[in-house]
Amino acid sequence: MSKNLKIINLGGYEIPKVIENKRHNWVEYGENNQYFDEIIERYLGSATNSRCVNGIVDMIYGRGLDATDSQEKAEMFGKMQSILQPDQLKRIVNDLKLLGQASIQVTYDKKKSQINGIYHFPTETLRAEKAKDGKIKGYYYHPKWSEIKPNDKPKRIPAFGFGNKKELIEIYCVKPYRPGFYYYSPVDYQGCLQYCNLEEEVSNYHIQNIKNGLQPSMLLNFNNGVPGDEAQEIIERKIYDKFSGSSNAGRFILAFNEDAETQASVEPINLPDAHAQYDFLAKESREKIMIGHGVVSPILLGIKDNTGFGNNAEELRTASVLMDNIVIRPFQALLIDSLKSILAFNEIYLNLYFVTLQPIEFTELDNIATKIKREEETGEKLSSEVKLDLNDDEADDLMSQLETLGEKIDESQWELVHQEVVEDSDKEFDLDTFSSQASKSDANPNKELGHKGQRYSLFKYKGGVNCQHKFMLNVYKKKVKQGDKVSIGKAKEDGFKEPTNPKEYAIAPKDMPNQGHHPNYNK
Repeated sequence: MSKNLKIINLGGYEIPKVIENKRHNWVEYGENNQYFDEIIERYLGSATNSRCVNGIVDMIYGRGLDATDSQEKAEMFGKMQSILQPDQLKRIVNDLKLLGQASIQVTYDKKKSQINGIYHFPTETLRAEKAKDGKIKGYYYHPKWSEIKPNDKPKRIPAFGFGNKKELIEIYCVKPYRPGFYYYSPVDYQGCLQYCNLEEEVSNYHIQNIKNGLQPSMLLNFNNGVPGDEAQEIIERKIYDKFSGSSNAGRFILAFNEDAETQASVEPINLPDAHAQYDFLAKESREKIMIGHGVVSPILLGIKDNTGFGNNAEELRTASVLMDNIVIRPFQALLIDSLKSILAFNEIYLNLYFVTLQPIEFTELDNIATKIKREEETGEKLSSEVKLDLNDDEADDLMSQLETLGEKIDESQWELVHQEVVEDSDKEFDLDTFSSQASKSDANPNKELGHKGQRYSLFKYKGGVNCQHKFMLNVYKKKVKQGDKVSIGKAKEDGFKEPTNPKEYAIAPKDMPNQGHHPNYNK
């Protein structure tokens, strides 16, 4: 084969490689350990890819994080807000979508008894430690892995739950499950990355073509013989340095001839219908990128397109609901589960949700039975509409309804996990008789004990003045296996919500001001 003939290998796009190098304690990700850098390049170079990522990030974050029980658990909600700032959460959401996984820096107080900060940590600067006993127990940090030197020693940071008492910073990695991957998680749009690259290259081609005047601008002939290879390279480099630059690349053709009669000729190579072919490539790239991101209708992300869903309100509503369910909510659920795991360390148990950006007109409310679920769907705070206290008539009516729905606790199937302390009494308290009296809305229970024969709340004031009884709060959890023990913290984590009751329910009247007398007793 002639040495003047050069063959260029055009590389195909490959899935990211995960390499456990014996020389290092960390696991490499991608070609030359630069997968995250390549993803960021595709984000910066492809207009469609960038718009899809930004738009979906905005949809996932919505109007921020909230909780349906933020009013009932105001103290917990306040603690969460103090350790997790909105700007940090937005960055975490951005990494999860853009890079396929997100890293959360968890910082502790000096005694490591409480988490005092939850922060975003740049995922591209971390590499997973080789697993021990099937678990990733740490991550290695370097500001620029593409520039790491043999003498550099990346800093090890323990994974969440694996640091010792002196290690007050840990890393929690948020990543979805991907078959075939353990240490890392490829982006959800992995299959369209080659089209992101294609869109970028088409753009670069057009730019260079325009800068170069759409064709080479000069032909330089040397008709005094053909010099050796080394001399040709020196001449070419000097001419290139003089006449070329970043905006003039490839603007000349260099030819070495024995004489003028054998000088080179230039034969133009015309690409038929070049405009149509590049227009097809641009449209094909854009369509495949949006498919990779799961975009149901381009207009949802501000991309004008004549394909897919139309622009009328009903079609947009359908597209919005569909995209919210199949693309946005899986990201939100993953993030919420991760945040709950972290917040549980501080015994913060909240029903978290992201406030949606969707117009309320686009929200499906027909099959929503509870106000809590409605709040999650719409982001509207509805808890304030619920009365926190009842008058006697409403309480009696509610008691009569609950009586028909109640059931006796079978202690062989249910386990007592929490019990309020109750003072001993000489007289046995008959709850059944008490409930029966309270459920009769047309009666005056304990009329003779009420102030001037008036009815009063048995729930608050029990048997009246100097009564020694008070209600007992028992919390049960259904047994899974005989002998299981469940802490109140675990019960709350599993969904138990402690009821909000008037403070008087746990106080015996004899311990109340005026021993339970009516406020107007002495008047």
